[in-house]
Amino acid sequence: MSATADIAPVPRGAPPGHRAGELIFRFACGMAVTLLLAGLAGVVVSLFLGGLPAFRAFGFGFLTSTSWNPVTEVYGAAGPIAGTLITAFLALIIALPLAIGVSVFLVEFCPRPLARPIAVAVELLAGIPSIVYGMWGLFVLAPWFAANIQLPIVLGSEPGSLLDRIFSGTPNGANIFTASLILAIMILPYMAAVFRELFLTVPAQVREAAYGLGCTPYEVVRAVVIPYVRRGMIGVVMLGLGRALGETMAVTFIIGNAHRFPNSLFDGGSTIASTVANEFAEATGELHAASLLALGFLLFVITFAVLAVARLLLREKA
Repeated sequence: MSATADIAPVPRGAPPGHRAGELIFRFACGMAVTLLLAGLAGVVVSLFLGGLPAFRAFGFGFLTSTSWNPVTEVYGAAGPIAGTLITAFLALIIALPLAIGVSVFLVEFCPRPLARPIAVAVELLAGIPSIVYGMWGLFVLAPWFAANIQLPIVLGSEPGSLLDRIFSGTPNGANIFTASLILAIMILPYMAAVFRELFLTVPAQVREAAYGLGCTPYEVVRAVVIPYVRRGMIGVVMLGLGRALGETMAVTFIIGNAHRFPNSLFDGGSTIASTVANEFAEATGELHAASLLALGFLLFVITFAVLAVARLLLREKA
């Protein structure tokens, strides 16, 4: 059944004032949707038209080249695109199991007097501005990570070995991996809070029935709770990934801002958002500004693709 078929028509016998109010309400809702779609279309079209000179100048090579030289007016988006995808997916891999663990603990194991204050603290962490995370990462996490983790690994790796290829890089703490850690810390409270709300929607009778059959807490979570809310969990994962893809300031502070393709986890890199934030104010040349707008358009395409995949996964799970 279509969505329009579920909307009940205004009763014919309703008072004139009631009918007029219903029509005004429907018109206002329709205008809200129209304005939203018009604004979204305007942003997409303006980004595409603004980046069109870069697409014309470099063609498909704009997506595959790592060159970014404002002096020679040669630009390529491969480095920022790779940095965006790598940091976002690494952050999701780090944050997802921790977020599920936090939410399961709060719902299943944490004493009730402590569960609510801890949940409020998690929600407050989700509201901290990203620039605060970025400053903490730059002045606290990066120096500690460089001295206690990165430097021992680099010094202990044999040149040319697999460990050296994965973790080689300048031990200054500003690299792809630390940027991913910052992103993971940022999306972790948000995902944990939403996962907790999802797990609370599971009826208590379902849990009690599973425990009555002799299931352990792990079996209840794995076979009852997660299957019950798996569609919502996919949506939360994709929303967390979408936030990681578009994060700007926290990543800009700590990723190293190198436009080359990262050769290791401890190598410097850049993302689309960090590149735009760093250079848009200084983009005096037409082709430079067009390349930054083209990066913005590509970021929108990537985010749209992630959300489209989420919709396909939700449809398959239906």
